[in-house]
Amino acid sequence: MDLGRISPQDKQEDTKKSIGAVSLFVLTAIIFTFFGMLVTSNLDLTPETIAQTPTNIAETGLYPVVARDGVVESPFVQVVEKASEAVVNISAKTVAQNTPWWHSGTGSSSSGSGFFFRKEGYILTNNHVIENATELYVTTASGYRYDALLVGADPQTDLAVLKIDPKNEIITVIPFGNSKDLKVGDWAIAIGNPFPQQGLDRTVTVGVISAKGRRNLNFGSETPIYQDYIQTDASINPGNSGGPLLNIRGECIGINSAISSPTGASVGIGFAIPISLARSVVPDLIALGKVNRGWLGVWLGRLTEKETREQGIDGLHGVKIDSVFTNSPADRAGIKSGDIILTINGQEVENNRHLSVLISQAKGGQPVPIIFVRNGDRIKAKVIVADRETFMLSLDDNRETTPQTPSDSRSVRWLGMELVSFSDELANLLNTEHLDGVFVQRVRQGTPADNSSIRRGTVILQVNNQSVSSIDDILRISKEIPSSAKRIPMIVVEPDGAVARVVVRP
Repeated sequence: MDLGRISPQDKQEDTKKSIGAVSLFVLTAIIFTFFGMLVTSNLDLTPETIAQTPTNIAETGLYPVVARDGVVESPFVQVVEKASEAVVNISAKTVAQNTPWWHSGTGSSSSGSGFFFRKEGYILTNNHVIENATELYVTTASGYRYDALLVGADPQTDLAVLKIDPKNEIITVIPFGNSKDLKVGDWAIAIGNPFPQQGLDRTVTVGVISAKGRRNLNFGSETPIYQDYIQTDASINPGNSGGPLLNIRGECIGINSAISSPTGASVGIGFAIPISLARSVVPDLIALGKVNRGWLGVWLGRLTEKETREQGIDGLHGVKIDSVFTNSPADRAGIKSGDIILTINGQEVENNRHLSVLISQAKGGQPVPIIFVRNGDRIKAKVIVADRETFMLSLDDNRETTPQTPSDSRSVRWLGMELVSFSDELANLLNTEHLDGVFVQRVRQGTPADNSSIRRGTVILQVNNQSVSSIDDILRISKEIPSSAKRIPMIVVEPDGAVARVVVRP
């Protein structure tokens, strides 16, 4: 082999190797450059991300970020900056808390949260935060502590309005949004004072709207009648009650009120009163201290899937009218027993509780458009709703403190219930097991029994710790109960067969 010379074939081979090496270098450089672009773009391969700056990334809506002064940050920051100053800490002194250490500086325990919605010092909170309070105090974000005046409260929606004299302090308010436009999956931001004994004021939690229209919740004796709850997974804990639930624009869409939890702490199932319901309540609370509600004057029945098919209704929605009060708003509007109400004031009626909420928001004397079905025909009408409290007071049996036996002597009316002895014949007729008790045949809307969630079909076994087996027992026990009684305990068997203890407040 001649080592001093390079043949033409060798030159060709060297040239090929050189070109291959350069190509490999260029390809490697391209790969590493592309890899670097991926890393700096958080491995997002979309063309927009590769081509745009971080500020433009925020504008694409791919991430929950905004650009402010050239800095990319969470949009929740701006919401909290505007809203947290409006959130207050509410302390309520009750008779049970009347202890020597109440006024010892830090000795008072916070009951919950609230927020300013008017610059004059008006605060919105939950009724259960201030219920039975003898003294109320509000501590603002600036650290000022004020005596608070209870302007009005409504246990039936669990809402209350307080007022303070802000003096020289500048009040930040949270505007009301529109909860009717909410969609499941929308952002939800909660601000409140959880675990007040730990001093965790104005804690911010973030989640989404998990569901809407929760209406069959039971919170014991404090269960509101009118329910239309927003469900959220934004963490809500004891002490958060009364605080605002906000949308991404910083508007209040709900008032945080309750949780469902086996432990008593947040497990991601929280409930807020929608601001649309609060809007219908707050003006009356400020002007009157209570709420005037619309009343339709009907007994509501149970709508079956078979009936909706026969009436040509798509899906199981609407409310069946069982019977109508004579000369009531429904009667004057031409509504009859058996009619199925589909919409009220342009809103589709989902079930009995939803109907109650919609009618309650209408004011007495106000015409409300309504659509109902009769014999397959859809009928439009306008109902001039009455004021419920005025109409209920006009009913003789609503003013009675003890039940009166009607002329047929087969039933008694008490606390808004129509009661009959639960006989073997009645049990056979209902195809159910006989029990020694009294059968609830009807419950009037808005009465003490209705407020305690007693329903038609309930069987009462005990009243005031005494067994009952007939309406004669009801008559006897009712006369023994003092007129000043605030609580009447009962043991009942509910229509689904569950045994429960309920407390009726006359």
